Amino acid sequence: MDQPLLQRIASGDKAAVQQCIERYTGLVWSLTRRMCLNTADAEDAVQEIFVEIWRNAYRFDPSVASETTFIAMIARRRLIDRKRRASRQKDRAPLEEAGAAAPAQNLASELGEEAAAAARVMQDLSAEQQRVLRLSLIQGLSHEKIATATGLPLGTVKTHARRGLMRIRELLTGKKMGEVQA
Repeated sequence: MDQPLLQRIASGDKAAVQQCIERYTGLVWSLTRRMCLNTADAEDAVQEIFVEIWRNAYRFDPSVASETTFIAMIARRRLIDRKRRASRQKDRAPLEEAGAAAPAQNLASELGEEAAAAARVMQDLSAEQQRVLRLSLIQGLSHEKIATATGLPLGTVKTHARRGLMRIRELLTGKKMGEVQA
């Protein structure tokens, strides 16, 4: 029996990539048209989906699901992510420009002071919490990508991030309260 396309893609077979695109374009396109507002957005989504399929082909297990199901799940997840991103961008209201120039200078210095204080407090965290927060906050990596990069389980990454942020807040709040009382 022939090896499934996704397993061939995972092993680096370039011909399998083209065959996958030819075989599953109809499925991906039909799912995409239902969730995208216009053709340009749908075309971008289809491209993203096939890149995601290529990146995740190694995860395919024929004993768990068929290739069609696996590809449909990736497409569905990618489309939901796009829809969520789009809704968050629509919710953003433009800042009012009236009187924004003068306070911006004060805001920059205040943010600089707060960022410096947070950086000092971050040194009190465990090495793993610091590493996870730097990857998340500075490099902008998702929890999943941090787990892959560090080799830590996803749940551990989430726990380090949450506890680290809570500890930073606690230390910053404690400092500010102490300053007010002094």
